[in-house]
Amino acid sequence: MRGDWSDLPDGVLGAIMAHTGPIQAVEPAPAGNHADVAATVHAGGERLFVKAARKSELDSDGPEVRSLRWEAAINPHVAEYAPRLRWTVEVGGWFVLAFEHVRARHADYAPGSADLDVLAKVIDGLRTHPVPSVLARKRVERRWEAMADVTVLAGDTLLHADLNPANVLLGADGSVYLVDWAFAGRGAAFLELALLVPWLLKAGHTPAEAEGWLSRFPAWTSTGQAAIDLFSRVFADKWKLNLVTNNAEWTKEHADAARQWADHRLGDGR
Repeated sequence: MRGDWSDLPDGVLGAIMAHTGPIQAVEPAPAGNHADVAATVHAGGERLFVKAARKSELDSDGPEVRSLRWEAAINPHVAEYAPRLRWTVEVGGWFVLAFEHVRARHADYAPGSADLDVLAKVIDGLRTHPVPSVLARKRVERRWEAMADVTVLAGDTLLHADLNPANVLLGADGSVYLVDWAFAGRGAAFLELALLVPWLLKAGHTPAEAEGWLSRFPAWTSTGQAAIDLFSRVFADKWKLNLVTNNAEWTKEHADAARQWADHRLGDGR
């Protein structure tokens, strides 16, 4: 469960204010789960988006801190997509990132939404973007290695790997930002598309409609059906296992969407 800005120790707040000066206001982030604290901070006549995570021990990174370290490492390599990382703080058992604040809304993935065309352009851009050297050994398919032989999921395409609507921010001026790069890595190009399926389903698409939208991408149509079938199965199985340790409502919804897609491809008797 995400904490509150008041959870930050005085030493951490002091280190933050060494960068910002006096803080006038703090607005907690309404969503997200890859930091212990996340908020828009008003200070010195500007806004920053600040994410902070507590180490599991004073000198030992927990999963949230590791996620933030990945974001910090990747940020300068994806400057055309990500809000700029302004500074970092590491003190008192906490790791803090401060990003430029962007005025934008979350994307809408509902059937017929114009935002889907914007999303398609983003995906096309990622497909041709060089894989940053910091991600050379971060293989996305490793998430499912315990479920099956997933060699067919390997590849050399840059994957954001979490293009849910909350991570795609659209500005009124046509600007597009991708946030939360914690899951980024390299893998088969079709994986970026396959990972969108549950989000499309939750936005109102049927499995057939979701796959129909994905068929605009050569990375989808050129991938063998067996590879997509395999992924749909291991993806659903992994989310079923996730429910054992996390039965939050959003987790149940995502696991259900993953199962719907797998059943669509493989049948109920898979």
